[in-house]
Amino acid sequence: MKRPEDYINKSVLDMPFSGIRKFFDVASEMEGVISLGVGEPDFDTPWAIRERAIYTLEKGRTVYTSNAGLLELREEICKYIKRTLNIDYSPKTQVLVTVGGSEAVDAALRTVAGPGDEVLVVEPSYVCYKPCVTLTGATPVVVNTTAEYDFRLQPHQILEKITDKTKAIIACYPNNPTGAIMEYDDWAKIAEVLKDKDILIISDEIYSELTYNGRKHVSPAQFPELKDKTILINGFSKGFAMTGWRLGYAMGPDAIIKQMTKVHQYVIMCAPTISQRAAIEGLRTCEDEVEKMRKQYEMRCRVMRQGFLDMGLDCFEALGAFYLFPCIKSTGLGSEEFCQRLLFEEKVAVVPGTAFGDAGEGFIRCSYAYSIDDIKKALVKIAAFVEKVKK
Repeated sequence: MKRPEDYINKSVLDMPFSGIRKFFDVASEMEGVISLGVGEPDFDTPWAIRERAIYTLEKGRTVYTSNAGLLELREEICKYIKRTLNIDYSPKTQVLVTVGGSEAVDAALRTVAGPGDEVLVVEPSYVCYKPCVTLTGATPVVVNTTAEYDFRLQPHQILEKITDKTKAIIACYPNNPTGAIMEYDDWAKIAEVLKDKDILIISDEIYSELTYNGRKHVSPAQFPELKDKTILINGFSKGFAMTGWRLGYAMGPDAIIKQMTKVHQYVIMCAPTISQRAAIEGLRTCEDEVEKMRKQYEMRCRVMRQGFLDMGLDCFEALGAFYLFPCIKSTGLGSEEFCQRLLFEEKVAVVPGTAFGDAGEGFIRCSYAYSIDDIKKALVKIAAFVEKVKK
């Protein structure tokens, strides 16, 4: 007789649990832990968004929406992308509203990739990319970025990995976990490599509102030669502090979005109605609130980075998202051991760089989406730990 585990799809059985949640779950069961582990804004969702949600509930507007999402929301998304990135999309045929950015990633991959295909995964990267590729039956092929290039994707790194089986490349900029960004010249070099190749770009831009030091977010879809090859993914979790509202979106060529909507239709039906109506208000009236949060993150980033430099850890200048990726190689500890010992000896939770791919070995991810007081307290404890292990 088969055991219950014998029925499980081998791809799922072989899939590791998230390295982020591993440390978060342990930390949540310990008293007095300061966590810098989870990438979740510590700000309340702007009041105008919450108020719109309350009004929606009061009016009983809680029925299903169209599969692609409320047309009113899709129209606002297109206006937002036009004024922030100067890219034109059709709200009726080129936008799909999803349950968070993660569902958009999954739907995109299931729509374009399958057995026999290869998908280039730019690492260090968010933990869901490789598993989502694997579940399609395609093969994930890792493209490792490095601190030498500030974790920005380089043309030669792509060329080394492309084969006749390469179907797509998935990348996240501003980057989780490194805080790296891609500027115009960076994407221009990639565009030169990909313009004549039949390779799609799945561009996860969930942190697009969070760039620093005067930098502006750049999307590969801004390049005419790449627009019809790009699936732009974004959402409301990070910039608008709406993590639990579970709302994202995908934008791209009509034919691809049409088929992604089919996948979404059978698996999800539609994104949460209350969240959709609230997000309309966010796009219309909350950009000032988003900017206030961005400025706070920028200040926290400077404080945290200086703290790491003061304790003798190399830490390149992150210009986006809300993470730093300090190098801990000078301590002589690997990423996993460093994080485990830091948690149990100093009660500070951070995430090992290896949770985001092999390229993360020798690094740790620290989120500054926490209060400045917690950040300062954590830095004192990390400094004490580093001094101890370096002796």
